[in-house]
Amino acid sequence: MNLNTLTEFRHAIYGCFTRARDALFNVCDALVTSVAAHSFAELSLSPCVTRRWPSVYAALRDGQIDRPQLRQVFAQSVPAPAPGHRMVLGVDATNIARPESPTARDRTYLYVHNLPECKAPVTVGWSFSTLAVLPEPTSSWTYVLDTARIPSDQLAGALAATQLAAVIPQLAVRALVTGDRYYGSAKFVQATAALACDKLLRIPGNRVFYRAPPPRTGRRGAPKKDGAVFKCHDPATHGAPTATWTGQDEHGHPIDVAAWAGLHYKRCRQVTLTVMRVTRHGASGKKRDPRVSWFIWIGEAPIPLADVWPTYRRRFSLEHGYRFDKQDLLWPEPRFRTPEQFQRWTDVVVIAHNELVLARDTPEAQRHPWESRTRPVTPRQVRRAMSRILAQLGTPVAQPRPRGKSAGRARGANVTRAARYSVVRKSTAKPRAKPRKNF
Repeated sequence: MNLNTLTEFRHAIYGCFTRARDALFNVCDALVTSVAAHSFAELSLSPCVTRRWPSVYAALRDGQIDRPQLRQVFAQSVPAPAPGHRMVLGVDATNIARPESPTARDRTYLYVHNLPECKAPVTVGWSFSTLAVLPEPTSSWTYVLDTARIPSDQLAGALAATQLAAVIPQLAVRALVTGDRYYGSAKFVQATAALACDKLLRIPGNRVFYRAPPPRTGRRGAPKKDGAVFKCHDPATHGAPTATWTGQDEHGHPIDVAAWAGLHYKRCRQVTLTVMRVTRHGASGKKRDPRVSWFIWIGEAPIPLADVWPTYRRRFSLEHGYRFDKQDLLWPEPRFRTPEQFQRWTDVVVIAHNELVLARDTPEAQRHPWESRTRPVTPRQVRRAMSRILAQLGTPVAQPRPRGKSAGRARGANVTRAARYSVVRKSTAKPRAKPRKNF
């Protein structure tokens, strides 16, 4: 670990706080060091919080963070990939459930995974889109470049395209972006067509593509814009693949990859892509572990077929990173009323997460006696040593100045009931056309 790099990162983060910066930075240090804290209020018990306990709530209520500058700091401090390896970015969305918070504004209906069949897989809350650098091998050591709330009037794919447009130009190397089936759509491909990055996106098995249009015949009428159809679910339309590869997956089971180049979406004809089918003979065949998976590749050069499945598997690191943020860094615990306050808290969680990533190679990581010494160090073990590390680095926060007691609420003030907001229902249905009248 380079202490100078970590010190520069901390001072750059401090410069991103434009209001209540000292209190916000105290919350960041308390979060990254308070291993025993199980609630947001317990962060005020940390020695890093030099102010009274209400300041942790006031920091998120009154503080301001320059988010474009914060993304720039994250991009400048991103760990460089290993020699001979590419920087792989993953994009995904996760939910913060708030079913019993009627005073929280702009909540939407969210899908919930892994619920019993007798329960409706729906909850209410906020959804967040994350763009992160994926580690190799798969682990929770993701380096987050941006995490933003998905408003009710915007879809996850549109926000992810906006995040990529803001982050990709700031990276020093050409990155490879991977995503699950939600992002393998014509809208996302078209929205990210002008970005200087390669894309490996998983697609559902019912996608339809088209080959290049045939040459003009010279006859009257408009020429054909699309060639022969390619339906993923119809083998009769596939034809001979452009390239094939046979090998073994990470468990030693046979795996086959077939690719068809020169295809395009009908709604995005200007982008030429390659459709790939990955058949894993050792998979269980269930919904979460299918034997056949479909992908599209968009890039300057063809991807080696042997790297398709290992590269996509790195996307699962996002799930491990979400679990660490929610279980250890208390991401869903605070009950802030406004989405703006929870966005500030999300930025604080991301700052603490990335600070642990930059301190990953510390020799002071603490392992419990029952934890293996031969396995790689985890973010939880590094977090146990952050108190000693921060004591060496110091803090840019100034000492608090006493202000005396608050004057309190003015006499005769009228305290009204907090506003209640209904849940916003997102609808993708097209408006019905007016019926035509017969004359």
